[in-house]
Amino acid sequence: MLWKGFQKPKRLAVDQSTLTDKYGIFWAQPFERGFGTTVGNALRRVLLSSIEGAAVTAVKMEGVLHEFQSIPGVVEDATDIILNLKQIPFKLAGDAPKAIYLRADQPGVVTSGMIEADGDVEVLDKDVYIATVSEGGKLDMEMRLKRGRGYVSADKNFDEDLGIGFIPIDSVHSPVRKCNYTVEAARLGQITDYDKLTLEVWTNGSIAPADSIGLAAKLLKDHMNIFINFEEEIETGTSSSDDRKPEIHNENLNRSVEELELSVRSYNCLKNANIQTIGELVQKTEAEMLKTKNFGRKSLNE
Repeated sequence: MLWKGFQKPKRLAVDQSTLTDKYGIFWAQPFERGFGTTVGNALRRVLLSSIEGAAVTAVKMEGVLHEFQSIPGVVEDATDIILNLKQIPFKLAGDAPKAIYLRADQPGVVTSGMIEADGDVEVLDKDVYIATVSEGGKLDMEMRLKRGRGYVSADKNFDEDLGIGFIPIDSVHSPVRKCNYTVEAARLGQITDYDKLTLEVWTNGSIAPADSIGLAAKLLKDHMNIFINFEEEIETGTSSSDDRKPEIHNENLNRSVEELELSVRSYNCLKNANIQTIGELVQKTEAEMLKTKNFGRKSLNE
């Protein structure tokens, strides 16, 4: 095939010293020249636009009829409060919209930590400033929290079941706050014209940086599959110096393959190949597995 002999990364490395639940630096090498930019740009665009997240899409404030109205006893007007609500990172379990509430009738600063919600909603940053209530003032709000992707305009957040008094607002759902990528020269043996791709990812904490990259890659792969109009050959190829992986001690590797809940056909194929544990399975390459009797592409994907 035309791509035979192409150098491809075998794994994604991570800088453990700087890794947090909101930030990570990842790199992969060696890519053929030009592929670092191709892959990096595609991943960055998907990371910033297409990963699902939760955001406030509509708000109802007691005594407020439109977003430009001021609220007696509250320093900020409705517009400023809505802008502050957009800065709050949420984590929402499930796909159904949720109602969350905020009630403040005492003088002082109102923050995101005062939001009331059920167990399906988590406020990831409880120190986001929302408003300041003065003496005799009161702030009473109900908000609709929904899952979505990227930027959604206010008119698209106008749901038919919104109650009277709700103001639909535009929302940014992406949990990825920022993503940078760089491409440097990489060396393999005596050849120095390969690419090394480095990704730097910031999230709001609702998804780990590594998971966001995994989802972006899966989304790209799913979109590319329709362009493949032939059966793929498994390239055995020669391994590079970057193939070496750190030794990992994982108790799951000793578990039986029966615990994987595979189909009967796939399980019988593994049994006939004398593969008893998950550890024995993960040591097999795709090419080796496809040589197993009755073990086809469908079983491999499973």
